[in-house]
Amino acid sequence: MNWLKKIFSKHTSVPDDRDPNQSNAYDLIGGDKVIRAIANSFYQKMASSEETQALFAIHRAPIAESEQKLYEFLSGWLGGPQLYQQKYGHPALRARHMPFAVDETMRDQWLFCMKFAIEKHIKKPEHRAAIYEAISTLADHMRNQ
Repeated sequence: MNWLKKIFSKHTSVPDDRDPNQSNAYDLIGGDKVIRAIANSFYQKMASSEETQALFAIHRAPIAESEQKLYEFLSGWLGGPQLYQQKYGHPALRARHMPFAVDETMRDQWLFCMKFAIEKHIKKPEHRAAIYEAISTLADHMRNQ
C-alpha cells in the first residue's frame, strides 16, 4: 500500500492497532462512515444498473454479506482497522475469486460501481483519483480470464 502512503504522507497519525506501514487514507477520506457508505453505494449501484446485471448475478444472496465483506476489506486496505483479516485471515482476493469468471467485462462492471461510490462519498478530487487508480490496479489483478 505504498502508493497510498506516498500520496497521504503529510498526515502521519496512526492509531496503535493499525499497521504503521499502511497509508492513513482511511482517516483522510472520513473513516468508518465513508467506508460503509462506499460499500453500500457500490452494491446499490450494482443492483440497480442495467449494465451491471451480469456482475450482480454472480453475487450470492443476501447481498448484505457481500457488502459487509467489502466494507471490512476496504477498511484495512485503506489503512483503517483490519476488520477483514481479523475475521477471515489474509484477503487472498485473487484466490477467493477464482471460482468466478472474472474477465475484462466483469472487471469493468465492478469498476463502474466502485467509481460511482468513490465519486459520491470521497470529497477531495485528489483522494478520489488516487484511490480509484489503486483500486483499478487491484481490479485488473483479479482477472482470471
